Amino acid sequence: MGGAVARPAGAGSPKKVALASLIGTTIEWYDFFIYSTAAVLVFNHHFFPSFDPAIGTLLAFSTFAAGFVARPIGAIVFGHFGDRVGRKSMMVVTILIMGVATVLIGLLPTYATIGAFAPVLLVLLRLTQGFALGGEWGGAALMATEHSPNSRRGFFGSWPQAGVAVGLILAMTVYLPLDAMADDHFMAWGWRVPFLLSAVLVITGLIIRVQVAESPEFDRVKDVHAVVRLPIIEVLRTHPKQVLLVAGASLSPGIFFYLLTVYNFVYTQEAGGLSQSSMLILVIVTSAVGFVVTPIAGALSDRFGRQRLFLLGLALIGSLAFPLYWALDSGSYGFIAVCYVAATIAVYIPWALQPAYFSEAFDARVRYSGLSLATTLGNLLGSAIAPLIAGTLLSATHASISISLYVFVTAAMSFVCVLVLGRTNRKKAKQADSGIGTDNASGLRTPTYSE
Repeated sequence: MGGAVARPAGAGSPKKVALASLIGTTIEWYDFFIYSTAAVLVFNHHFFPSFDPAIGTLLAFSTFAAGFVARPIGAIVFGHFGDRVGRKSMMVVTILIMGVATVLIGLLPTYATIGAFAPVLLVLLRLTQGFALGGEWGGAALMATEHSPNSRRGFFGSWPQAGVAVGLILAMTVYLPLDAMADDHFMAWGWRVPFLLSAVLVITGLIIRVQVAESPEFDRVKDVHAVVRLPIIEVLRTHPKQVLLVAGASLSPGIFFYLLTVYNFVYTQEAGGLSQSSMLILVIVTSAVGFVVTPIAGALSDRFGRQRLFLLGLALIGSLAFPLYWALDSGSYGFIAVCYVAATIAVYIPWALQPAYFSEAFDARVRYSGLSLATTLGNLLGSAIAPLIAGTLLSATHASISISLYVFVTAAMSFVCVLVLGRTNRKKAKQADSGIGTDNASGLRTPTYSE
């Protein structure tokens, strides 16, 4: 074993590490909402003014999509160094890159000032954000789960996911007073405020993250000299099935969440239902519900098993797909509110379990690369294109049941992936206990797998 490194008291505390992980996902989803809002309201005017308004808006949204394109590259790069250098350093680097890029967007000169360089710089900054985000979630999830005791891995692993709700609540809260500004003031400088305020979150996150200790499981990998030279190649060689199953399992929660928080804003306007402000308030309230549900679901998974609870969440998503759009079509605020709360609970149950459940699919030597690659692949195939697919289905059928069927079918697909992943995890655990597993062969403790 290598010599022990002195650590500040509490540096490896699961609570402190969970908080450090929470702040990253909070920034990620804060940025997600403020950027998507700015893309709709501002970017077409300030960065693509020479185009027809409709084309300008489309180009503005394409810069938003560019972030998703860069995520797989970030997943591979940060996964590589996360498995070779350490989880903590990557968690610090990703939040710094992400934060600087977000603040720079708030300081970016417009087309009127620097011409065609403005949209080019906007795309570059969005690509930078996506690059950092490709490695952010995997690092945060692993730090939270690998620092926690086996008996509470689901609970502490759920806290990075709670940042989703916190980020949305913060972003929407920031936009509420800006909504009351005069249009000319908002277009002139008000839109920059949310981006600049992200600096507060970034600085807070950096202070917390530099104080936490390295993952004990990564330290054990180093101690037995089991660090892999090319983690991404090793993952694809030894865990290809797990990569595909984790990607498939993540499809449904991601798709349903993006429909709830992004697409349905557009859908309610076209259906003549709720106003934009009513939907904004509804999403704020249900995000608060999601924040409460997340750690509860994580704790319950430690007691009853992650697979069982994950499957329950997917079953709820599939069953609520139809009532949700019946409610949105009805225009009844009460009916919509009840369905939205139920849908939020359904989506946050499997969402909360992803860090603990998915990380258990990969050996510690390649876990950062495997987890980041798999979830990024799931995002590309699910979350990133969910609003586009929903809009296309509605345009083709003129019936909301097509969207409901989309949600139902993807929930069924994820359900099957979770069942197969559970069997794969249990088989892997038995092999490790018999001395066949990769980690066991290296002298590393194999994590406990929850059914």
